[in-house]
Amino acid sequence: MSMDITFLGTGSAYPSPTRGASALVLRREGECWLFDCGEGTQTQLMKSHLRAGRITKIFITHLHGDHIFGLPGLMCTLSLQSSPEPNKPPVDIYGPLGLRSFLRRSLELSHSQLLFPYAVHELVPTRDQCPVEEFKDFSDLDKDEGAPEGVEERRFHLDPVENSYLLLEDEQLVVKGFCLFHRVPSFGFVVEEKPRPGKLNVQKLKDLG
Repeated sequence: MSMDITFLGTGSAYPSPTRGASALVLRREGECWLFDCGEGTQTQLMKSHLRAGRITKIFITHLHGDHIFGLPGLMCTLSLQSSPEPNKPPVDIYGPLGLRSFLRRSLELSHSQLLFPYAVHELVPTRDQCPVEEFKDFSDLDKDEGAPEGVEERRFHLDPVENSYLLLEDEQLVVKGFCLFHRVPSFGFVVEEKPRPGKLNVQKLKDLG
């Protein structure tokens, strides 16, 4: 399995003419996974060798603007580059509680209609992830609003034994989230390659001493 990482932005607080706000892309097996989407991310994508249309998953670490303000615009650009396909799988978006409401309200208020489905999977934070006075409980946001038809959205709670959030798993990789301490609830993500059996013939080695 081949993987490579492209840094689209490493700046904090706001973008500059030479340095984008936070965003990076992990490319694997023809897919692109985007981590954070600060303002100007889609412009940075256009300057890179990557194709925005290959993005299948997006991971947001926290809800500060320099990590999410580029997301609604990117989704609209992806839609403009898409053609409607009835069985197209959704773009999966992972991030803190409140992300679903931010994205839906942004698209709704701007009258943006996407030609592809998306699913927002939220990580429920613990109260010790940020200063007490900064913690906001977004658990009731979109309480009565279900996911679009045919789209499954999940909420993940911390596994107290593993001290992490198991987000997804396939034959090659496991992706987990874990708690970070910041001014607002924040998460890190681990992409872990599963062990692969070796190609050595162990019995033959033993036979040969």
